[in-house]
Amino acid sequence: MHFRSAISSLGLLAAAVFVNAAPLKVARQSGVPKVVVAHHIVGLTAAFTLNDWTSDITLAQANGIDGFALNVGNDPFTTTQVQNAFQAAEQLNSNFKLFFSFDMSSFPCSSANDGAAIRSLTNQFASRPAQLQVDGKAFVSTFAGESCTFGAGDVPSGWRTQFTQHPDTVGKIHFVPAFFVDPSQFNTFSGVMDGDFNFNSGWPLTISAADAPQQLPGVNLNSVNAAGATALQRFIGSFDTDNQHISQLASVQGSARTYMAAVAPWFFTHFGADTFNKNFVFDGDEHLWVRRWENLIANRDKVSLIEIVTWNDFGESHYIGPNNHGQLPPGSEKWVDGFDHQGFLDLTKYFATQFKTGQAPPVTKDRLVMWARPHPKDANANDPVGTPKDFQLFQDKLWAVVLATADGEVTLQTSDTTSQTFPVKAGANKLSLALTPGGFMHGTLTRNGQTVIDLKPDGYKFDPNPATFNYNAFVASASS
Repeated sequence: MHFRSAISSLGLLAAAVFVNAAPLKVARQSGVPKVVVAHHIVGLTAAFTLNDWTSDITLAQANGIDGFALNVGNDPFTTTQVQNAFQAAEQLNSNFKLFFSFDMSSFPCSSANDGAAIRSLTNQFASRPAQLQVDGKAFVSTFAGESCTFGAGDVPSGWRTQFTQHPDTVGKIHFVPAFFVDPSQFNTFSGVMDGDFNFNSGWPLTISAADAPQQLPGVNLNSVNAAGATALQRFIGSFDTDNQHISQLASVQGSARTYMAAVAPWFFTHFGADTFNKNFVFDGDEHLWVRRWENLIANRDKVSLIEIVTWNDFGESHYIGPNNHGQLPPGSEKWVDGFDHQGFLDLTKYFATQFKTGQAPPVTKDRLVMWARPHPKDANANDPVGTPKDFQLFQDKLWAVVLATADGEVTLQTSDTTSQTFPVKAGANKLSLALTPGGFMHGTLTRNGQTVIDLKPDGYKFDPNPATFNYNAFVASASS
């Protein structure tokens, strides 16, 4: 497959209705339509049929997602699969939108001629009904591209001359790239950046195991108390990097200042030196998926679009789409098979709707979602790849979110002797309980003495003696 460079880098519609005849206007000020899209890696869809794209689009839209950012690389099947995606969206006629996210770790971009490939793809689909339009222009993004000169003397000049201001595309695109540069350099991209996609903002990258003693003084990551959880939550889902990007985006002369933030549920990758040589985690505890949504909702007046990272990046464990739909990066089946993440997807519509409208929607059906890793963070395994970098940040806890129609009680249980009952209110509730080696996950929602949800997934055991390291999340979900 084409393996996008989030694998090798640390640094992945709107109003309720789209009208094809009228371009969507996206701005930073309050009171304008908001857009939620998901990053879809086309490089993992070589064998997709039109029906596969129809299935993904239908599922995404049913869960509050307004479009796909099509992450495309220099693959022989790119045009075919993009055509399938557009055809599926247009046949559904449901106003689901698509746009390119050019993977510039895959496309060559060192000579002037290299710009032709991305200009050609852009123009081929720019006027299609399913193309996301902003101010009458095709919305275009990237993954990376901060090293692309296209034969010019510097990166901004390269993008300016060979893409945004090139005669083939000038005046036709609204360009919101994810350049992994210090935001203080944004002001050099005048005539290039109509906006900024802060790809890494979905994870708390500022916290690491090495720096935790200084960042979290007095916090024992092996036994996090209430004060420790509060300290961690300063990092988990934080809006700090967003504020930095938004502030510096204002310095780009002529920019529309369209800001696209990221939200991500998890991150674990475990490739050895014989393959992609990536073995690390980002901290996904303290209900990262929900806390990030909550912070974006609280700052929605500053954010034009949210991009979910991702729909299908199985190799990095931050997928929310079906894990049996598409090509797995070789070797990732060891931590992906049996680890469905659609429970994260089940929560998406509630928070996406709140971001887009500014109001929490009423919960019409009770929902319980639980997730946990499959073994203790300090477990030993006969695994030649070794433990992933920063695994020490994780807590051995069961995490749960309840979307409740009314007040009730939830009991979480991780062994026959370890359980706790929590009161829950109507709306979203975040809960957790210590995991038990050899134990399970079990959650029940009761109301007025009646059991509303009873969820104890098969196939989950908190195994103290794993054969290999797996820091992916096992996610279970049930509704009333």
